Amino acid sequence: MAEAARKFGTAETPLYREAPNNIEAEQALLGAMLVNNDAFYRVSDFLKASHFYEPLHRKIFEVSAELIRMGKMANPVTIKTFLPADEKVGDMTVAHYLARLAAEAVTVINAADYGRAIYDLATRRALITVGEDMVNIAYDAPVDMSPSEQIEDAERRLFELAETGRYDGGFESFTDAVKTAIDMASAAYMREGHLSGTATGLTDLDKRMGGLQPSDLIILAGRPGMGKTSLATNIAFNVAEAYEPDQQADGSFKAKNGGVIGFFSLEMSAEQLATRIISEQAEVPSSKIRRGDLTEADFEKLVSCTQMLQKIPLFIDSTGGISIAQLSARARRLKRQRGLDVIVIDYIQLMQGSSAKASQNRVQEITEITTGLKALAKELNVPIIALSQLSRQVENRDDKRPQLSDLRESGSIEQDADVVLFVYRDEYYMQNKEPEQGTAEYEEWRLKFERVRGKAEVIIAKQRHGPTGTVDLAFEGQYTRFSDLAEESHLPERFE
Repeated sequence: MAEAARKFGTAETPLYREAPNNIEAEQALLGAMLVNNDAFYRVSDFLKASHFYEPLHRKIFEVSAELIRMGKMANPVTIKTFLPADEKVGDMTVAHYLARLAAEAVTVINAADYGRAIYDLATRRALITVGEDMVNIAYDAPVDMSPSEQIEDAERRLFELAETGRYDGGFESFTDAVKTAIDMASAAYMREGHLSGTATGLTDLDKRMGGLQPSDLIILAGRPGMGKTSLATNIAFNVAEAYEPDQQADGSFKAKNGGVIGFFSLEMSAEQLATRIISEQAEVPSSKIRRGDLTEADFEKLVSCTQMLQKIPLFIDSTGGISIAQLSARARRLKRQRGLDVIVIDYIQLMQGSSAKASQNRVQEITEITTGLKALAKELNVPIIALSQLSRQVENRDDKRPQLSDLRESGSIEQDADVVLFVYRDEYYMQNKEPEQGTAEYEEWRLKFERVRGKAEVIIAKQRHGPTGTVDLAFEGQYTRFSDLAEESHLPERFE
């Protein structure tokens, strides 16, 4: 035997290596489950049938789990009818094997330890599969797959394995999907404001959208000067400020309220973005901060505001012209290292596609970017707010409120987005039309301008799971800050 081993490999490293498994641990856990069904609930939150190495054990676990969930008894007698009667395990029948499992069962106390051992070995087998695929693809690389694409694919598969314990995607039973939906409704019922998603901090917008929903691609668009970057930074700050971590059973943290923000700022540097947020929160105009034109009171405001801002989980990446592959890789890394609940991208048209083919055609490139962003939102299970420009045709109309057809390279953006929001401020257009003072037109213009001054509209032009319509917000231009609009009917009585 040793001679044969030396011929094909070495005595220490035989040519054939069995995938990591522990049949005894699987038998012990199944035995415990068949003796006392409570053992199932000790492992049901992390262990699936697919984690078992032995195919018969998978089947036994699957059948037992189904019976226990239905409130029925799972023991060697009740489950044998659901298993192939003519199958042999060595020289035993399946019925005899089930009886042996139960007879040699471990105590329920050990069930979780055995379950964890089975899960860990299944993860190691999945890692081996990913590793083998990486090696094989690297050796026989297809013509159309560049090394960077292979890295991106491997990173995605490893991320899925780290997050969910499996990387294959594959089908999910409807029972699991229903359970997830009910859990989401229950979490919304318990959360402040009864929102199923992450609150933006703008009450009327949250009511319409139910907050920012996980796995949604939200497009926020507007013409230059409308304040789309301001609205995005306002929402990002509100979410980060409201962050409350909640420790899970496995030691990881999940957001109870608010969330961790990943802000990809392709247009402004991190310093410019920070100046904007400080200006909004300290109520000191950003032009004054830049010029250093500050009073002592202003400076005190800035210092106290900065101390508060240093504690919030807002991470900024200001790489210009980032590609969709780089953005995905960095978002995955942030989620693994610090957590990630909302991604903001400012803005789509400054991003690049990854494939050479797409970069020759701008519409194709934007299609690749929006499809990639939607896939990333689903993979990380976080909302992505992506800002977008609008085409100039808006300016040629009398009513300058944007429509879906105004989105630049619109087809794919409109199609892939779950929600499309437009920011519109009548005040911006009105102030450019000021007639000469003292004329009748001026008086008419002044009255109209007073009505729209300090107000902004967020038009929900598309929403997959809610109503469309318009939300009115207050806008303070000097601090570039959006906030809830106080309705006239809700204001205290005024005495002239």
